[in-house]
This record gives sequence, C-alpha cells and structure tokens, in this order.
Amino acid sequence: MLLLTLQIVKLHKPLVQAIVNSLQQVFSDNKYTDKVLEKTFKQNAQFGSRDRRFIAENVYDIVRNYRLLSEITQSPKNFWIITGSWLALQDIDISHIPDFKTINPESVRKTRNSFQDKPAVFESYPDWLCKLCIGELGEERWWQEAHAMNEQAEVILRVNTLKTTRSKLAEKLAEAGIETAPVDGYEQALMLKKRQNIFGSALFRDGLFEIQDAGSQAISEFLQAEPGMQVIDACSGGGGKALHLAAIMQNKGRIIAMDVEAWKLDNLKTRAKRAGAFNIEPRLIEDQKTIKRLDGKADRLLLDVPCSGLGVIKRNPDAKWKLSAEFIEKTKTLQQTILTEYSAMLKPGGLMVYSTCSILPGENRQQVDTFLKDRSHFELLKDHSILPSEGFDGFYMALLKRH
Repeated sequence: MLLLTLQIVKLHKPLVQAIVNSLQQVFSDNKYTDKVLEKTFKQNAQFGSRDRRFIAENVYDIVRNYRLLSEITQSPKNFWIITGSWLALQDIDISHIPDFKTINPESVRKTRNSFQDKPAVFESYPDWLCKLCIGELGEERWWQEAHAMNEQAEVILRVNTLKTTRSKLAEKLAEAGIETAPVDGYEQALMLKKRQNIFGSALFRDGLFEIQDAGSQAISEFLQAEPGMQVIDACSGGGGKALHLAAIMQNKGRIIAMDVEAWKLDNLKTRAKRAGAFNIEPRLIEDQKTIKRLDGKADRLLLDVPCSGLGVIKRNPDAKWKLSAEFIEKTKTLQQTILTEYSAMLKPGGLMVYSTCSILPGENRQQVDTFLKDRSHFELLKDHSILPSEGFDGFYMALLKRH
C-alpha cells in the first residue's frame, strides 16, 4: 500500500462530503471514478484547484486500497468511516470532523499493520484475481507488480512532431509554468514533474501534445510504419495510437482507423483536427463486410485488442473491483476472434502488431502462439512486455510478419 504525500489543505466538511459522495457512486452505484469526479467538480465550482486535487487523489487512493480499508473498518459501505480511516493513515488531523469522532487513528494504524502478512488484503486485491495472476505470473512476480500498480501513475505527454519538437515543447511548457522532464528510451515523451491540469493550456488546444503513457507510445513505434504506407489501426478507440502513427508517417500515406463504436471515432476526428493529422480516415466496423473489403490491403496492421486492462490499474483502479474471471475469459475469446478475422487485412510481406494493456500471458504471448499454431504463413519476429514495476503502465506487443 502506498501512502501519498498530498499537498495539505485545510480539512473541512464539504471536502470530505465530496469524497464520501464520490465513493458512494463508485462502489454502490457501480460508476467509474473518473466520470464521478468529473461530475463532482462540474457541480461544485466553488472548489479551487488544491481542493480538487485533494479530493481526486484521496478518492483514487481509497479506491485502490478499498479492500484493506474495508477489513480495517469492518464497514465496507460506511464511506464516512472508510474516508476518515484513510485520512488518519496519512496523519491528517480528523479530530474536528464530528462524523469521524468514533475513529481512533492509533487503532486504525495498528489494525493496518496486522494485515502485512496477508498480501491480498494489504495490497488490496480480490482473492480470485490474486489466484489467477499468481497462476500465470508466479507468486513473486505478481506481488511485485501488484505493489507497483498501487502507485499513482505518472502523467506522460506525447510530443506531436507534426507541429513541434520535444525540446521546443518543453521550453514552451516551462514558459507556461508546466515543468517536464524527458523520458529515457521514449523519444517523444515528456513527464510532468508536478500533477496539474494541462487540458486548459493553449499548447494543448493548439495540438502540440497529447496525454499518452510511454508504453502506449512504444506500441506505435513497434509497428515500424513508414511515410507513404497504408496502415490499418483496427481497434482504434479514441485514436491515440492512430495520431501517433500519423506523426511517425509525417502525414504521408493513409491510416484507416477502425472501431465498432461510432462515438469513439467522432472523438478521433476532433483530436485529429487539433493535431493536424490529415492522413487518418475513421471507419466504423458495421459488420464482417467492413473487414472483408480490406482483405490484403494493409502494409501495416495494428491490433490493439480489448483486454482485461490489468496493466493500467495505476490509472484505472476501478478494474480491481469491476473485473471478473468470466469477463476475462470472454475477452480472451474476443481477442482470438479479432486475431483470426482481422489479420486477413494484412498483405503478404506486411507487418502486424498484436498488443494489449494486460500483464497476463494468457492474453498476450499465449494468444499469439495459439494464432500461429495453424498459420505457417505468419511468423513471430519479436515480442516485448512492459511491466508496471518498470515505472509506467503494463503493455504487451508482438510483431508478426505475413509471408
């Protein structure tokens, strides 16, 4: 469990009430933390930036550590007691809040420490997920990754090289009061030195950067796309990787960005316009015919498939409590279906990347091996895993060639 050093604000009841109300929506109404906080801040314009940061970081940390806090308090649905206990663990004075009068901070800390020999509780993961991950990764590796995934995710920017360079963007951000540092091994990545809202920045509105984790940036580069090629991003979503590919290809050639959700492609159109990425063609997958029409057309094919999302728990801790073993099994079936059907869009001699934001071999290398078993015309050239313990999100990528 990670205790973050928050920028301390004066603790008053409206702040605590906002945290409690948010947790109620996440755990009782089954809503997602980011959406809940977005709505909370929209409805409470009186909160300043420090207040919003305090609320958001505490809500996310309580979501991360929900099992531990439930065991400490024995009150999993009493979000006042849960919140007060969490604040007490961070040595924040809660004595003046009447709703916390039954909480003894020393007792809370002592109970927390008593769970150190029960890692599923102490690191706060459901038993079924620990069993699954230990089975696939081994006990030592799983607990290393489980601990790392309880750390707060860094904010990583991807420099849009269609409009600027990393050094120029870093200078402009610094002039705007946004300090960054380059990320070793990732040529277009900058890391924020301090968490702050950068979506209001004129540099963002002008399309000079996107928010994109370093590991996600590595996937686009792994595809080895070149200017002038025909590239298909077949599970494009909001198009973060398609935008990166447009920059890699210097706006030359064609990127067909496909998805089964029209609203995601609409979002991509807005982002592409802001980025000045003019070689992206969003295309809705309406049925199997959409895939058939592109049979053998792609020089490069990206299959960034739906997955469990276990690699991005740092930024999506809800996944701990909203995932199920049944969902993961259904997702693995879908992954194999996509590999089997969509790979036909790759032309002979072309390269394909299969990627996930999961750390499970069952969603990663094992899926590639299953696909290759009866397909001698495909060859695995190389694969690569990025683990959360390395500092960023967890990703897997495999580069295959069609002969």
